[in-house]
This record gives sequence, structure tokens and C-alpha cells, in this order.
Amino acid sequence: MSSSIGASKTSNQMSGQGKNQLPLSTVQYLTFMTAREEYAIGIVKVSEIVEYEDVTTVPNTPIWIRGVTNLRGKVVPVVDLAVKFGLPASGISKFSCIIITEVMFQGEKLTMGVLADSVSQVIELSADEIEQAPPFGTRVKTEYLLGMGALGKKFCLILDIDKVLSADEFLAVTDSLADPANADDAPRDAANAERSSTNASNQDSSGKDSSKKEKHFEAGA
Repeated sequence: MSSSIGASKTSNQMSGQGKNQLPLSTVQYLTFMTAREEYAIGIVKVSEIVEYEDVTTVPNTPIWIRGVTNLRGKVVPVVDLAVKFGLPASGISKFSCIIITEVMFQGEKLTMGVLADSVSQVIELSADEIEQAPPFGTRVKTEYLLGMGALGKKFCLILDIDKVLSADEFLAVTDSLADPANADDAPRDAANAERSSTNASNQDSSGKDSSKKEKHFEAGA
């Protein structure tokens, strides 16, 4: 009987150890730097990371819309998070890149880009490793944050990218691109400026020639 009880205890201990050793559910996040702050986005929201190339500025869009980029024939708005968070615009370096993300709007996926100073790493965090963001001390609105993840002695801010990148921004870009007047304004303004400069130069040159002729006639007289 004692051997049976001992076996039962051993079985229970092993069962308890097995439960303790079950891995906690973790989520992967991509971390990146913007304005000397480290942020994170759920990896499921990231479709790819592309090298930064010059983006095309689009008029009549929010100031944090850096412009649009051509992703294999698809127009993708690029958001400068630094500007959106009330900081100076991000500078461009050899480490700059665009994180292509997919946000949900009314059940549909919208593709948008996030300008990053650099990409750091992919990390895994469980729910108990994510701290609630404090209501003070961060440059980001609390409604944009899912929490803070520990990175050694520091924390990264985990963004709720569906709230950070609103559909209004996407629609502002598409509406502006759909307006033919916006596409024509820049070339027209440049042409008008060049024409005005040329006319002013011609008038100035003509005035100088007339002055020279008058002085020549006066000298001849």
C-alpha cells in the first residue's frame, strides 16, 4: 500500500511540474527607433520592411503624411510618427526604412507605411511581461498604446497601430491624389514662376538696352 501511495505522490508531482512548465502564450513584436525612442508593433501587422527611397509629397494631407511611395505599382501612404507625436520631422540616414503595415478599417485591410529611423529586433513578450502605459511621461497618447514591454532595463512602447494609423489619413491621401487640380498645381506654379522670372529678366534687359541707346543718342547729339 505504501508503494501505491508513493507512486501516486510521484505521479501528482510530475503532473504538477508539467503544468508549471507549460510555456506561456507569447506574441512577437517588431521594435524600431523613431526620434531616439524605441517602439514596437505586433509582427502580425507587419507585411514587410523596405529601404527608404524618396517619397512623393501629396498636397492637402496631414503634416505627418511624409508622402506616398510606390510599392510594386501600389500607392502606399508613408507616415512620419515623429511628426504625429508632436516632434520634429525625422531625418533620413542610411538606416532609414519604411515598415509596411496593414491596418483594419470597417473589416478591410489598408496598407500604410511607417517611417523608421532604424529597425531594431523581433522580440517575444507574454501578457505578464507587458506593463500598462502610465498616463504621463510619454510623448504618445495613451489611446495609441497597448502597453510597455521590458527590454533589459529599458522599455519599448507597444503601439496599437490600428489606432495610430487612422483610415482618415489613408482617405486624405487617396482623395488628394484623385483631385486632378492637385496634380497640376505644382508644375503650373513652377512654370508660372519661371515665366515671371523670364519676363522680369527680359524687361530688365530691355530697360538697360533702352538706357544705353538714349545715352548713345545724347552723346552723338
